[in-house]
Amino acid sequence: MIRIKTNSPEETIRAAEKLGSLIGAGDIIAFKGGLGAGKTTFTRGLALGLGMNDVVSSPTFALVNEYRGEKITLYHFDMYRISSEEDLESTGFYDYPFEENAAVIEWSENISEFLPENTLYISINRLSENEREIIIEDGGRFADSWN
Repeated sequence: MIRIKTNSPEETIRAAEKLGSLIGAGDIIAFKGGLGAGKTTFTRGLALGLGMNDVVSSPTFALVNEYRGEKITLYHFDMYRISSEEDLESTGFYDYPFEENAAVIEWSENISEFLPENTLYISINRLSENEREIIIEDGGRFADSWN
């Protein structure tokens, strides 16, 4: 488990950019955090770390945004309105080639029982207007890279 405290959106993006440089095809990142916690901001950093210069925006109304990189695509899901496996299936979630790409999932709590065992969980806790505590549950995978 990695704990990070950031004091601005820019610091949050830099922390996420570092993680983005470490993840790859097959990685699924599930966010935990309330409205305004910084999930989309963190995703901006992940995309940068993966070498993507796309404009990252919340997929609230689209349900999924795709950001294409040279090597992989990053799928950015919003599961806020998903409450059952039937709802999840109707999004086409199971049709995405996750083994060849990466995904981030906002409001992952709504589909946690359907996520694979090796999912990376990131909790973002809003401490104040700009401060965030970010907890990365990675099974120790990135601990050496983070120091």
